[in-house]
Amino acid sequence: MSALVVVRFLHFCVVLLVFGSLVFRPLLLGDARQQARMRLWLDPFLCLLAGIGLITAIAWLMVTAADMTGNWQAALNGDTVMKVLTQTFFGKAWFVHLFASLILLLCLRIPARLPNRLLLGVSTVQLATLAPVGHAAMLNGLPGLLLMLNQLIHLLCVAGWMGALLLLMFIQARPNGHDVRGTLTRFSRYGLVLVVGIIVTGLINVRVLTGSLWPTPMTSGFALVLAVKASLVACMLALALFNRAALANQRIALDKLRQTVLLEWLCGMAAIAAVSLLGTLSPVPLV
Repeated sequence: MSALVVVRFLHFCVVLLVFGSLVFRPLLLGDARQQARMRLWLDPFLCLLAGIGLITAIAWLMVTAADMTGNWQAALNGDTVMKVLTQTFFGKAWFVHLFASLILLLCLRIPARLPNRLLLGVSTVQLATLAPVGHAAMLNGLPGLLLMLNQLIHLLCVAGWMGALLLLMFIQARPNGHDVRGTLTRFSRYGLVLVVGIIVTGLINVRVLTGSLWPTPMTSGFALVLAVKASLVACMLALALFNRAALANQRIALDKLRQTVLLEWLCGMAAIAAVSLLGTLSPVPLV
């Protein structure tokens, strides 16, 4: 179980960060020259993340095979892994996910600068195939499809927020030629939409999976981890509001904004860690 949590955390991180960075690169950097300059040192980092994403995607499949069979040796058994990949709902979704992960890595490895839209399209497929994995696959029929759609929107909002924060940290680290305050101001407008999306879709997930607005009993593992996640998201929201107010004030030092953006991003990473654990826990008490 602990191995699955670690693999989930690493994989969620890289997939969300790559997608969010690709989405917000043209939105935050409208100038073509700034985008080209950003790609020179951001694309190698995204390529590294994509490589980690492919490795952890394979590891996730192997650990899942071991978890399904109750035998850790199954993770190294090719026949067992192929059965999971071809004969389970998880495996069929994961086959597409693995293919998208491989294509994304190859695209980022090509020396020629491929269009951002192409990279974003492949990254979107990679992110979308995470939606049917985990609790979202608990329901069948139309309710299950709607829950997966809600989970997809949730992932899109989280990825946008986290990837944009990563992009902002890169810009703040190398501010030459960038209007840092202007970039932060542009993101604050998108950030409000992302926050609303995360909160609404998160509440829908909890309501559908637990049958209530908050899981009971409050001392259950699922409820406690969910409370940690909610607290971290609340901290991120508070920091985002602080940054927005500071930008409106225009008197706060950029170094201070750099620190708060970093803290906001770290809170997001901690929230992803909580989600990675949450996905391995039952949303309702086991009788």
